[in-house]
Amino acid sequence: MIIEPRLATRRVRSIRVKSGNSEITVPIRRNPVALARRLFQIGMAVAAEALGATDLTPLQYAILAYLSDGPDLDQAGLAARVGVDRTNIGLLAQQLEAKGLVSRRVNGDDRRARLLRLTPRGVKLFQLVGPRARAAQNGILAPLAPADRQRLIDLLVRVIQANESYVRPGAGRRRRGSRQTDNGRRPWK
Repeated sequence: MIIEPRLATRRVRSIRVKSGNSEITVPIRRNPVALARRLFQIGMAVAAEALGATDLTPLQYAILAYLSDGPDLDQAGLAARVGVDRTNIGLLAQQLEAKGLVSRRVNGDDRRARLLRLTPRGVKLFQLVGPRARAAQNGILAPLAPADRQRLIDLLVRVIQANESYVRPGAGRRRRGSRQTDNGRRPWK
């Protein structure tokens, strides 16, 4: 029997957080899932703050960022880049189109596909918000030395690439009726 070494160390560090009118000390779980979740919370809060006056969600901003790289990106390719399913990317594109930030047109090569591009208004908004968003992202990594920032990004990319099979919309969510034991019975009955 092979026993894998524990990823988490026994040494738990803590942080001070506000709870109502006071501050409390809470432990930080030193395992990848707990840390990834905490970093996600920080990232979403920082993104929301940076996008505050724009009426954009972080996902909508991500779409603008990808479309700023080049026009006529198809919805399926955009969905893969952003990490959402095709239905949700269609809804997000529809929202951005209603705001006048994105235009959609039928792909001449595949009439079922839609190509997206930024409108002049979308370009202007992205140019306005882009520097703020980048500064906010850099602020997240400000406690690290520049070399450590790049190393962290490189390590995160390696971890994501090594776990590519989980990088798909809906991965990790429990489906209805999926909570069954090996014999097909629900454990609570």
